[in-house]
Amino acid sequence: MNEIYVPAVVPADPEATISTLLVDRVAQTPDSPLFALPTADGGWEDVTSAEFHRQVVALAKGFIAAGVKAGDRIGFICRTRYEWTLVDFAAAFAGAVLVPIYETSSPSQIAYILTDSGASALIVENADHFARFDEVRADLPAVTQVWQMHLGDLEKLVAGGSGVTDADVEERRTIAKGSDLATLIYTSGSTGTPKGCILTHSNFVELSRNAAVAMKEVVAPGASTLLFITTAHVFARFISIMSVHAGVKVGHQADTKQLLPALGSFKPSFLLAVPRVFEKVYNSAEQKAAAGGKGAIFEKAAHTAIEYSKALDAGKVPLGLKLKFKLFDKLVLSKLRAAMGGNVKYAVSGSAPLGQHLGHFFRSLGVKILEGYGLTETTAPATVNIVEKFKIGTVGTPLPGVGVKIAEDGEILVKGVDVFGGYWNNPEATAEVFTDEWFHTGDIGSLDDEGYLTITGRKKEIIVTAGGKNVAPAALEDPIRSNPIVGQVVVVGDQKPFISALITLDSEMLPMWLNNNGEAGDMSLAEAARNPKVIAEVQRAIDVANAKVSRAESIRKFKILDIEFTEASGHLTPKLSIKRNVILKDFAPVIEELYSAAPVTEGISLR
Repeated sequence: MNEIYVPAVVPADPEATISTLLVDRVAQTPDSPLFALPTADGGWEDVTSAEFHRQVVALAKGFIAAGVKAGDRIGFICRTRYEWTLVDFAAAFAGAVLVPIYETSSPSQIAYILTDSGASALIVENADHFARFDEVRADLPAVTQVWQMHLGDLEKLVAGGSGVTDADVEERRTIAKGSDLATLIYTSGSTGTPKGCILTHSNFVELSRNAAVAMKEVVAPGASTLLFITTAHVFARFISIMSVHAGVKVGHQADTKQLLPALGSFKPSFLLAVPRVFEKVYNSAEQKAAAGGKGAIFEKAAHTAIEYSKALDAGKVPLGLKLKFKLFDKLVLSKLRAAMGGNVKYAVSGSAPLGQHLGHFFRSLGVKILEGYGLTETTAPATVNIVEKFKIGTVGTPLPGVGVKIAEDGEILVKGVDVFGGYWNNPEATAEVFTDEWFHTGDIGSLDDEGYLTITGRKKEIIVTAGGKNVAPAALEDPIRSNPIVGQVVVVGDQKPFISALITLDSEMLPMWLNNNGEAGDMSLAEAARNPKVIAEVQRAIDVANAKVSRAESIRKFKILDIEFTEASGHLTPKLSIKRNVILKDFAPVIEELYSAAPVTEGISLR
């Protein structure tokens, strides 16, 4: 199969906007909880649909009174919190267009997005965000209003809007139609200058309505989720909007160090996360078990869990495996399930491939990870594994209203209700990515006979060795990165005689691993990069990855770096994807060393 289209299951409404979703939700369940706010005693206080709507209208009145016009773009820098969605819907009710900016953005990035989008106003969460804006304020004369949340400016806006009537808000709310601009979301710039993606109200409305039907078990009445990935990214933004449509109760926890306590108190029924989060949960549990002298038990439990899940796919679980699984579920798996809140049944994963072993492990834990695929340009999900059609190792089938086609060169093309309207102020870039109605994603993949999509890698990232062998880096990087001590992996070798890799260590997991392996846990990254046991462990991870590919594709040499790749260093995007082109440039001398005649003591694969 090289093409599949799944018809929409909800009739399109060209008049509906994001604000319509909230109006409809209030009409259906005004007294049901739509959000929950953390309390001082570690609990949560519900916010009903009607109360959220009241707050949205009050803030929208404030925007109107402050001079915000229909179609005005408002920049927004804020961590993941309740106010993010409050501002999002209030802007829509006022007829404005929100332009999210990552809270980690530099002054120059902030200036670029505000200038390119033509923003006339900006909302910042805290003093640090304002300071970064203030550095470039002189270059942004069009930004005439700046509201600072930490100074109570949202409350001041609400107070200032007391003279605006409900009728005024309703008139402003209904100016936009489905085809109008709802938001400009700028790509993270992993391959160059960020581009503003034109996402319409219909992109969000039609995708939300259709996805909610396809994922009805996940967003069923009583469903709840705790958001912790940045709402500035389209992935969490879409889930926030769909949750309003479906009546899902949403809590927020931006500090991932407080995630486990928050999960324990909020007890969500589903999670939204990137694969790195699931890797960390697994690796942390594994290392804690080892530290407590129960490493062997955890290893057996994990192996049994994976075998049990595979047996479910095969259609028959042998009695002996059933009994063994029941034992390990009681001894090990139930404790990990409780640590995640005890109620999590589903998790939606995207932005990078999830290893099959993790998919099987968490499924036996009682958590179906519904891996999906999409981009900013597709309003987040284009395909997803749904509860009734679930195949580990794939990113599922197209959502209703979406089509997927595989081009002759393997590139994934997408069309449908989720596909964006082009790049803002960039008709040339828009023309480059469209063939008629099909959007060229830049990703390589394949469709199986049942319409399940599998991702191979990025088209622009395919490495061609000097011998002419095409190598997809992700096939090697993903299994290596699942190792507990590995932070990031960058496979290199374009026009080189063989494949090599740059490795960074995970500073969070490393101390525990070192202690568990008889080494000093306070070892620096530089010391660890030269430590024989660390080198051997990285070698083991690479050997596992090499076993999955041919010799021509395998990693022959690697270098463990004594630094971490971070957003601050400019080597990771806000969703923690590597900026490959930046890394290749910054570490060009290190890469050349890998191909010199001198041996690289930090790693030579003998495969």
